[in-house]
Amino acid sequence: MNLYLIRHTKVDINPDICYGQSDVELADSFLEEAEIIQKQLHGKQFDKVFSSPLSRCRKLSEYLFKSEIKYDNRLMELNFGDWELKKWDNLSGSQFNNWCTDFVNTSCPNGESFIDLHNRVNDLLNDLKNQSHLNVAIIAHGGVIRSLLVHIQNKELKDAFKREIKYGEILNCTL
Repeated sequence: MNLYLIRHTKVDINPDICYGQSDVELADSFLEEAEIIQKQLHGKQFDKVFSSPLSRCRKLSEYLFKSEIKYDNRLMELNFGDWELKKWDNLSGSQFNNWCTDFVNTSCPNGESFIDLHNRVNDLLNDLKNQSHLNVAIIAHGGVIRSLLVHIQNKELKDAFKREIKYGEILNCTL
């Protein structure tokens, strides 16, 4: 099965803000970025399209695909809990320090750890393995795509953020 992992386009929020599952707006450059992605996908046929239900992914998936889109909560970005929409510079304390030291296993207050995100993304991958799709598009977030990649490439979760995933980037891999 060919997976096309597509990260949403740029968002209209200060990069100093933690926004995980908060539903933030897309940047004014959305149409320009979406057209570039559409050209890169030109001629490719997809048996199934999955998307995070958050508006930054939903808007892109609806722009790119006229076929049925399956919105799946398992593709939502990491839930930063109490840290959502707070400035990164204002986060402190032992829980924040523990999370910075071990984001894989440490949960954000009233939120998730990276292993929590990875487990729900893995659940989706297991569902996909049991289906006979040839080409699948997944429109998601940086954290979700990193989780998918470490699973597919058989890497350790702690190494998930060693690779940058750019806004609007398309990654093609085989499951």
